[in-house]
Amino acid sequence: FRNNAPVTLENVADVIDDAENVRQAAWMNGTPAVILNIQRQPGANVIAVVDRIQRLLPQLRASLPATVDVAVLTDRTVTIRGSVEDVQFELMLSVALVVLVIFLFLRTVPATLIPAVAVPLSLVGTFGAMVLLGFSLNNLSLMALTIATGFVVDDAIVMIENIARYIEAGDPPLQAALKGAEQIGFTIMSLTVSLIAVLIPLLFMADVVGRLFREFAVTLGITILISAVVSLTLTPMMCARLLRHTPPERQGRLYRWSERAFDRIIAAYGTSLRWVLGHQPATLAVAVATLGLTVMLYVVVPKGFFPVQDTGTIQGISEASQTISFPAMAARQQALAAVILKDPAVESLSSFIGVDGTNVTVNSGRILINLKPLARRGVSASEVIRRLQPALAGVEGIQLFMQPVQDLTVEDRVSRTQYQYSLEDPNGSELNLWAPRLVDALRAQRELADVSSDQQDQGLGTALVVDRSTASRFGISPQAIDNTLYDAFGQRQVSTMFTQLNQYRVVLEVKPEFRRSAGALRDIYITGTSGGQPVAVPLDTMIRAYPTTAPLVVSRQGQFPAVTLSFNLAPGAALGDAVAAVEATTHRLGLPASIQGSFQGTARAFQAALANEPLLIAAALVAVYIVLGVLYESYIHPLTILSTLPSAGVGAILALLVCREELSVIALIGIILLIGIVKKNAIMMIDFALEAERRQGQSPGDAIYQACLLRFRPIMMTTMAALLAALPLALGRGVGSELRRPLGIAIVGGLIVSQLLTLYTTPVIYLAFDRLARRFRRNPEDSA
Repeated sequence: FRNNAPVTLENVADVIDDAENVRQAAWMNGTPAVILNIQRQPGANVIAVVDRIQRLLPQLRASLPATVDVAVLTDRTVTIRGSVEDVQFELMLSVALVVLVIFLFLRTVPATLIPAVAVPLSLVGTFGAMVLLGFSLNNLSLMALTIATGFVVDDAIVMIENIARYIEAGDPPLQAALKGAEQIGFTIMSLTVSLIAVLIPLLFMADVVGRLFREFAVTLGITILISAVVSLTLTPMMCARLLRHTPPERQGRLYRWSERAFDRIIAAYGTSLRWVLGHQPATLAVAVATLGLTVMLYVVVPKGFFPVQDTGTIQGISEASQTISFPAMAARQQALAAVILKDPAVESLSSFIGVDGTNVTVNSGRILINLKPLARRGVSASEVIRRLQPALAGVEGIQLFMQPVQDLTVEDRVSRTQYQYSLEDPNGSELNLWAPRLVDALRAQRELADVSSDQQDQGLGTALVVDRSTASRFGISPQAIDNTLYDAFGQRQVSTMFTQLNQYRVVLEVKPEFRRSAGALRDIYITGTSGGQPVAVPLDTMIRAYPTTAPLVVSRQGQFPAVTLSFNLAPGAALGDAVAAVEATTHRLGLPASIQGSFQGTARAFQAALANEPLLIAAALVAVYIVLGVLYESYIHPLTILSTLPSAGVGAILALLVCREELSVIALIGIILLIGIVKKNAIMMIDFALEAERRQGQSPGDAIYQACLLRFRPIMMTTMAALLAALPLALGRGVGSELRRPLGIAIVGGLIVSQLLTLYTTPVIYLAFDRLARRFRRNPEDSA
C-alpha cells in the first residue's frame, strides 16, 4: 500500500503473457514454429510407430485452432521404406538371375524348376525362423536374404547336376536319384557346415557392430541350413519324379548347340589344366604370390567404417561469435535458412536456437535440412553439402557445419561434424592453451575438412568486486547482492499459478532495455538500512565492475575438463587416413603428458573394428579349418581347400579399389562370406578326387584331373549363381544402396578372380600336399 492505496504489479512492472523461456526460437522454413521431435522406444518398429502417428494427426488437427497448422517436417521412414523397397526389388532380381543361370546350364524346364523351388522354400522357412527369433525385415536382414539367394541354390544345383549325369548315362530316374544323392550327400554337408562355420565369428563381433550384424549372420545361417535340408530331401525326390533321359533325336537344336559348346569349353579347360599340371612349380609360385598380393593390398586399400548413406536428410550445427546476443543469433540463423532454401535439392528445413539439452550455448543452433527424393534431385546429400558450403560462407558472422544423417551410427553425442577427437586434462588452463594449437595444426591436414572445436572460453563477461565495508554499513550481505543480480538477469521463477487445465510459471527479470550492457548495473538498487530506516542503495556504490572474458561452457569427460575436436573427411579421403593424420599431428605437436587424447563415437568404433579385422578373418579361417578337419579326418585336405581364399581376397580388394570404395565393415563381411563361397570349388574337386582314389584305385594326378572335369559344370553354375545374386547389390543405385554396394562389389570381384585362378591352382596344391603327406607317412616307416 502506498498513500492508503494498493500498489499492483502493473504499477511497477510490465506483466506479459509469454513463453516460459523467451530465449529459444524455432522456425519451419522461415515461419516461426513449435517443433516436436518424436523418438521411438528401443525395440519398437519405426514404421509402425510412424503409421500410428499419421492416424492420430487428424484428431490432433481437429482439436487445435484453425490458425495453427500441423505439418510433418521430417519423416525418416520415407527413405527407410524406399530402401526396403529397393532391397526387395534387388532380392527378386537376384532370384530371377539365379533361375536364369540354372536354365542356361540345365536347359530344361523341369530341371530348372527343381532348384527354383528351393529358393522360395528356403526364404519362407527363414521368415518363419525370424518370427520365432523376434527379428524384423530391415536393410541388414534383407541384404542377408539377397546374398543367400545365391547360396540356397548351390546345394540344389550340385545335387541336380549329379543326378542328371546318371540319368543321361542311362540309369532310371529313381535309381539315379538314390545313387546321386548318396554320392553327393557328404559334399553338401561339407559345403553347408563349413559355410555356417564362416558366420560364427560374426556372432562374436564386439560393440555396436556386433549387435548390428548378429541378426545378419543368424538370418543368413538359417537360410543356408534350411536350403541344405531341402537339397538333401525334396530335391532328390523331385529329380526322381521330373527328370527324364532325353534321347539325342528328341533334343532340340538349342539343346544340342549348347551341349556342344559346354563340351568344347570343358575340353579346352582339360587341355589347359594338363599344361598347368605339367608346370606345377610355376603354379605354386603364382599361388604364393597371390597370398603376398592379398596382404599387400590389404595394407594399401583405404579403410573406412560404414559407407556414408544418403538418407535424404542433412544435419547442420550453426555457430556464431561467442559474444553474440540472442536477437542477433536469430537473425543470422534465418539468413542461413534463406540461403539453404534457395538450393533446388532442398524440400524444407527446421531451425532452432537457444539453450536446451543439445545446444549448450546461445551462440549455437541446429538446422535439419530435408532433401527432395533422390530421383528428383539427382545428386547425393554429400554433393548438396559441398554445393551449399560456398553460398553459406557468404553469410556474415555465422558458420554452419553439415553432415548427412545416417541410419547406422554409433555416435553418443551431437557434434558439429561427423568424427570426434577429445582432449582431457586436469589443468584447464593448460588445456585451453594447447587445444587451439592442435585445431590449427589439424586444419592444415589435407585428409581433414571442417575442423572445429567445442572450446568456447572467450565469451564477454563483467567481473564485480564488492566493497564489503560499504555494503556492511548499509546492512547488505554478498548473498543479497547475488540474489538481486539473479532477480534482474537470471529469469528467476518466483511462483507457479495453477488452473484447472494448465499451470503458469511466473518469471522475474528486468525490462529488455536494462540488460543490453554492463552499464545497466548503475540502475540496480538494493534495499539496505540507514539510521534504522530502509533505504534503496545504488548497486554501483558498493561494487567495482570491469570487463573480462569468461567461458560460455566448461565441458567435462569423466572427472576432468575436456575439449572435443570434430572433423569431416576431405573429398576422396578415407577414415583410416584421417585417423592416421590426427594421430601423427598429435604426436608431432608434442602435447604435454597430462593431456590425454582419444577418438570418440564413430572414429573410436572404427579403431576397434580395424584392430579386430585380422582377428575376425583369422577366426573365420580357423573355424572353417576345424570343421573341415573333422569332416575329412585330415590335417592336409582342409589346407588345400583354404588355399583358394587368397585369390578371392585379391579379387575383392581390387574390385573395391577399381570402384573407389573403402574397405568398410560391410566390405569385410563380404570378404568373410567369400571364404564360405570360394571353398566350395575345392570341396567339390577334392571330394570326387578322394572317391576316385579310394574306390577306383586311381593315382592322385588322374583322380584330381578327372574330378576337375566332372565338377567343372556345377562349379561354374554355383559360382555364376552366387555372382549374379550379388550383382544387383553391386550395381544398385537406389535409396540406401550406399550401404549394400561394398558387399556386392567385394563378392563379385572375389568370385571372378578366384574362379579364374582356383580352377588351376587347387589341383596343383592338392598334388603338392599329397606328395608332402606321402613323404611324412614314409619317414616313420624308414626310421622303423
